[in-house]
Amino acid sequence: MKIIVCIKQVPDTTDVKINPETNTLIREGVASIINPFDMYAIEEGVRLRDRFGGEVTVITMGPPQAQEALREAIALGADKAIHLSDRLFAGSDTWATSLILSKAIDKIKDFDLVICGKQASDGDTAQVGPGIAAHLNMPQATYVRRIDTIHLDSNPQVMVVERLLEEGYELLELELPALITVVKEINEPRMPSLRGKMNARKFQIPVWNNSDLNIESNQIGLEGSPTRVVKIFTPPAKQGGKIFDGDPAESVKQLVEEIKDIL
Repeated sequence: MKIIVCIKQVPDTTDVKINPETNTLIREGVASIINPFDMYAIEEGVRLRDRFGGEVTVITMGPPQAQEALREAIALGADKAIHLSDRLFAGSDTWATSLILSKAIDKIKDFDLVICGKQASDGDTAQVGPGIAAHLNMPQATYVRRIDTIHLDSNPQVMVVERLLEEGYELLELELPALITVVKEINEPRMPSLRGKMNARKFQIPVWNNSDLNIESNQIGLEGSPTRVVKIFTPPAKQGGKIFDGDPAESVKQLVEEIKDIL
């Protein structure tokens, strides 16, 4: 089974700075980690590889420092890694990012399943995974908490997953190749082994730029992003509430009067 896992390197802090000209995050000099939800995607990919055979390829898009995330994924058990990096990619929103990732996946061609974390901690949009599936025109299931069954010997090949809902879950059958985004309930990510760390340190990671993907420049980066960040600001602090002391019955009356004044 050939599995592709898409990951993102995100700031390891909530104290981030914004570029005032582009209204994008300044990532240089900020400690970074693999997006927490993507850790579950890596783990699930490795578990499926161990169960069915095959290989796990991890992809990320980002500046040179993003290779650290790919090496960590190799240390966690991934077989291959591909780094998508080009100045033309800078400033891409979720639409442009999903297009770039989909072009890389299409270039790989031979795969059965794409796994993403449900969302990134620095954007929280949960749009990139579904965007990739839309660009590749393939089945998708979001918020997957469990892979129930996979039938690789059937024609067509299918998988059944449990998709988390607000009140319970639903079972979906997807024809492969397909894309899923996973939630933290799906597994418990492992720690990297010493052998994995040593392998990751010397691993040669290929870098693909836009000349490898052949995307029109007006479809990527800031120019190709239909989303525009017009203004960034800190919400005003909430005003303190009112406390009613004394007799409970009298406090209730006062509260009712306050509500009447508001209405």
